[in-house]
Amino acid sequence: MSGNEQAQNAAQTWKDFCRRLEAAGEIVANAKVADTALDQAEGYRYLTRLLRIALDMNLENADTDFPGFYAASHPTAKIGADNPDNIYMNASINADRTYRITGNRGGVPILSFGSKANRYAIDGSMASTGELDAGDMIFDADGNFEVIASREKVDGNWLPLADDSSMLLVRQTFLDRDNEQPARVQIETLDPPQPTPDPLTLEKLSGGLERSLAFVEGTAKTFLNWTDQFKEEQCNKLETIDQSMFFRAGGDPTIFYLHGYWQLAEGEALVIETEVPECGFWNFQCDNVWMESLDYRHHRIHVNKHGASYNKDGSITIVLAARDPGYGNWIDTAGHQQGTMLLRWTGAKEHPVPTTKVVKLDG
Repeated sequence: MSGNEQAQNAAQTWKDFCRRLEAAGEIVANAKVADTALDQAEGYRYLTRLLRIALDMNLENADTDFPGFYAASHPTAKIGADNPDNIYMNASINADRTYRITGNRGGVPILSFGSKANRYAIDGSMASTGELDAGDMIFDADGNFEVIASREKVDGNWLPLADDSSMLLVRQTFLDRDNEQPARVQIETLDPPQPTPDPLTLEKLSGGLERSLAFVEGTAKTFLNWTDQFKEEQCNKLETIDQSMFFRAGGDPTIFYLHGYWQLAEGEALVIETEVPECGFWNFQCDNVWMESLDYRHHRIHVNKHGASYNKDGSITIVLAARDPGYGNWIDTAGHQQGTMLLRWTGAKEHPVPTTKVVKLDG
């Protein structure tokens, strides 16, 4: 192929990418649940955020022989009710390889490793193919660790891979994120076929852009469908007892997820009351209609086990409202009229279902 033909093919690849990205905007334009100007604006921003994650995944960190961790969700790019108390670290892998994950535990209370078969772009699922929790791991006296991820079992810290494992996910969960030291985590292939990666090719570029668009479309549609379902079945309630849908999407099997939809008129508040089970962690968060956590950098949009105020009997009262009502654990709606919400119980044997009610705020 001549240089001119290569240039033409590259230009066509880019044009096709831009056209399909434009078409993805119809997901936002046709979303009935996004019926305010804020919801629409956040919807188009959501597509840019998904694209940033997708490009990190499918172009910058796509080489499974030379993997690196990237952030699947963070303060300015979010997916599927991302946990504000978490640091998410993803790496693209190939189950035919063996990987070594090394690092230091730091001061993070909850640290877990998972291998996944990422099918978001196909059917909106992310099947778990292996799980390893820090509570079951071996660390040295300084908190250093080594994990081997492979299909064949090994001694020591082992993360199982299946034939279709395509992603490693590391979750760090904090009780007091401002004062707890994150874990340090690195990944390498033990059996790379060559010492350095190959240069980028047009074929790799085209494939990466194609997979990125599929990820944007598939992820946006998946969680928009969840929102529609929550609005219909769980409006101003937290009663999602059946957990199968969440686990199919890559949810942590140690977590019991209580999702819901909230919608409030001016001057209203949603009061949530629940017993608290014995558990390693719990938190509640307020999200928008796209299932993105609201801006936790500047608003109090979540509360957890460490920072909550408890009632005398050990239960908790959470108040979701536009302003602080002066009681309970106030969660700021941050200018939103509606959205989704989530309460997590992590490592709990019992899973209380909260009671909820909409009330008028005084004054």
